[in-house]
Amino acid sequence: MAYKRTTGREKLDKPHNLPEVKLAPEIWGGGTMVIPHPMQVRELMDSIPEGQVATLDEVRSTLAGKNGADIACPMTSGIFMSMVAQASHEDKEEHGSFSVAYWRSLKRNGELNPKFPEGIEGQAKRLEAEGHSITYRGKKAFVEDFEKYLFKSL
Repeated sequence: MAYKRTTGREKLDKPHNLPEVKLAPEIWGGGTMVIPHPMQVRELMDSIPEGQVATLDEVRSTLAGKNGADIACPMTSGIFMSMVAQASHEDKEEHGSFSVAYWRSLKRNGELNPKFPEGIEGQAKRLEAEGHSITYRGKKAFVEDFEKYLFKSL
């Protein structure tokens, strides 16, 4: 029997008992932590306008505020960001257009995300098409002066 891989869209659309606010581990500063719903992450990623970017830190900060928590879980927020990117890429393949401009979502310090579809090369190409310059440091890539382009209204 062949194993069928779960698509990003299926992961995004499946029922979740989230968001959930619970105690944050001491390693992350204690207090309260939200495990967001993947669609909350999608909504924030989808709100970033062309020519602007947001890092996972800004997304997490907004998620924490919207859910009345001190922080948003770094692990699940990052996983859900990749899930949204994969689902959007699948939508492009199936319907001819991206459902979310996921390439505008960056890691800390403006770093491109190698886990996104097409890797950093694909993300760099799309960001450059929107007017951003990309700097390479070893195997990592960054949006130059990303702070100038941070979307402030997440």
